[in-house]
Amino acid sequence: MRIMAILRKELRQLSRDRLTGGMIVGMPLLQLILFGYAINTDVRDLRTGVVDMSGTQLSRQVTADLAVSQVMDLVMQAETPEQLTAALRRGEISLGVFLPRDFDRRVIQRDRPAGQILVDGTDPTITSVANQLRQFPIRFDSQARPGGSAGPAASFEVRTYFNPERRSAVNVVPGLLGTILTMTMVMFTAVAIVREKERGNMELLITTPISRGELMVGKILPYILIGLVQVALILAVARWVFQVPFVGSLLDIYLAAMLFILANLTLGLMISTFVGTQFQAMQLAFFVFLPSILLSGFMFPFDGMPRLAQWIAEILPLTHFLRLVRGVMLRGAELSELGPDLLALAVFAAVTLTLAILRFSKRLD
Repeated sequence: MRIMAILRKELRQLSRDRLTGGMIVGMPLLQLILFGYAINTDVRDLRTGVVDMSGTQLSRQVTADLAVSQVMDLVMQAETPEQLTAALRRGEISLGVFLPRDFDRRVIQRDRPAGQILVDGTDPTITSVANQLRQFPIRFDSQARPGGSAGPAASFEVRTYFNPERRSAVNVVPGLLGTILTMTMVMFTAVAIVREKERGNMELLITTPISRGELMVGKILPYILIGLVQVALILAVARWVFQVPFVGSLLDIYLAAMLFILANLTLGLMISTFVGTQFQAMQLAFFVFLPSILLSGFMFPFDGMPRLAQWIAEILPLTHFLRLVRGVMLRGAELSELGPDLLALAVFAAVTLTLAILRFSKRLD
């Protein structure tokens, strides 16, 4: 009977805790949707740029065949190979296809590779997909090949940029910088306000003339310094333990990291205004962390996800930071070339901080 009494008490408490009840139902549904629908290990629709210097019927036919292969999504027509490599550096495309002027002759004689596939090697998965396209089947018509017979597959040379050794650490370690900062920064500030209430410090804050905005900014500033210390530690380990190359500016990495830290801290503050206990704050922070790590491109190629999942991922700060840190650290891009992702982080931080200030009230009730 005593055990049943405890059981009834726990069930009543759970029925009053709407957040926990939502987590009981929402977490399994979220994981099922993410893993069953959004996460796709069969990479498709990789953003691809094409340089067709041949301009023949056969080269146009090959370009059309690549477009319908479901592996490539031709989003860019460039004039020179240099434009392709620049687009790869900025992260605008994942693959580039170069067809030389003598493309037809190379296809027919097969003495040299018919063309080149340029790959953003920062993601080894994309490199594996490109290697599968080395022998691409080419359909010949009567004008392209004497006799109109079907020829064998033409060979393409795969050139891997930014990670020629194809080491997974080069892709994973910079991504871990973003995931670690997301987990720690959101968690720190998610419990900031409720901790003041649980410890009884809110009564002291209520009696002070400090405004809501000043309180929120004051909560953020110490953790920005903590976040930068974490960045320095992770970068040191990345460089000296995992030999991750630092191609771009270290200052640009810190500037991007500072903006990302600010975005996560403001997100945590907004979460703290929705909960009443530190346990609920940690629950809700984990609820945000799970889609961030799965949809941002850290674990799975971003281009391989369905469009709806990509739209949701564009809301998450980690998605934009991964583009920034990999672009600067591994591809040598400048922050000026990655302006849209910087703007997205700045807008996210401004919106979440504003919502946190509006929702916070210096009242115990």
